[in-house]
Amino acid sequence: MTSLPVIDIDPFGTEVLTDPYPLEHALLDAGPLAYLSAHDIYAVARYDAVYAALRNWQGFQSGAGVGLSNFRTEKPWRQLSIVVEADPPHHDAPRRVLANLLGPRAQRRLRAEWMAKAHKMVGQVLDGTPGGTIEFDAVTAIAEKFPPRAVGDALGLPEEGRENLLPFSDFLLNAFGPRNELVAAGAPHAKFLTTWVMEHCQRDALTEDGLGGQIWAAADRGEITHEQAPGVVRSLFAAGFNTTVHALAAVMHALVTHPEQWARLRAEPSLARIAFDEAVRWASPVQTFFRTAVGDVPVGDHVVPDGAKVLMFLGAANRDPRRWADPEKFDLSRDPSGHVGFGFGLHQCVGQNLARLEAECLITALAERVETLELAAPGERRLNNTLRAWHSIPVRARLAN
Repeated sequence: MTSLPVIDIDPFGTEVLTDPYPLEHALLDAGPLAYLSAHDIYAVARYDAVYAALRNWQGFQSGAGVGLSNFRTEKPWRQLSIVVEADPPHHDAPRRVLANLLGPRAQRRLRAEWMAKAHKMVGQVLDGTPGGTIEFDAVTAIAEKFPPRAVGDALGLPEEGRENLLPFSDFLLNAFGPRNELVAAGAPHAKFLTTWVMEHCQRDALTEDGLGGQIWAAADRGEITHEQAPGVVRSLFAAGFNTTVHALAAVMHALVTHPEQWARLRAEPSLARIAFDEAVRWASPVQTFFRTAVGDVPVGDHVVPDGAKVLMFLGAANRDPRRWADPEKFDLSRDPSGHVGFGFGLHQCVGQNLARLEAECLITALAERVETLELAAPGERRLNNTLRAWHSIPVRARLAN
């Protein structure tokens, strides 16, 4: 048996968060399992190993925290997600309520509403002469604006205070990593943001007919407890905004930097969802997630010992050449289904189809109005311990006649 590869690069260092690809290539070359000495953790990066780990919820638990902290051995210092950081049977009822609320019926109901919102917002951004040129920021004007508007309305949130949603989830996702400077930068506002969110998880802060109100109605029917209801609402606040924002930013960046793919999309608008999933595969806005080994778990020729933290590199798996042909190419001819950008198995993102619907509405509205897209200036990254995110993507668009 060969010795377990040891890599001494900090996956949460500024250099890696800025450019994760050298570490990803090293992990893919190392084998199915590696040891990251900087944080005394194990890593899986190859597609098959990540896929297997995501499916194996019995061997790789979420209930000990999906961040670096190991809540089997230390007292939780933050509130755990009732959905993402729970295992069966505690996970089942909240997950079932969300799956029912966010299923095909809800998507059909929201489609026309969100399409109208997307056309209105895009029309406001592209307030220019047909055939003319206009510049805007794809992050601040598009990606950051649409989810709070679309999902915020669907949840039944008041408009006032929605600006707190993104910094709250940004801090939460930073907190999945070590307590580094990114966590420290968000700490002064964390108490205020958490208090605001928890207040708006309560029944009296939500409209009765919104998704939040329907979660409370599920508690009235006994599908979940009333004690669980705020946590289920909070799970939508935490996961339904920041990850979707940066997934939308990822597809915008992909299309802006690949003009031939934008031209193809305009010719075939039905490719909007393919474009979104290919961008999630290609850019992987959610880069990593932790699990904790339950018992000694074999991975390849090696074993993850009981209680060890395992970091799954979703971004690396989505660019593994063993799974994907030309993985570093953004290509609308590809079938991107099977990517792990939304996780997989029991804990896969319950709201992923709502994110796809948001993207479809936005991309369709843009494609109808914009003939060509290009970068107006280099984009600027926003560093996060979990996300591969954008702070700014300046875009120059030539409007269709």
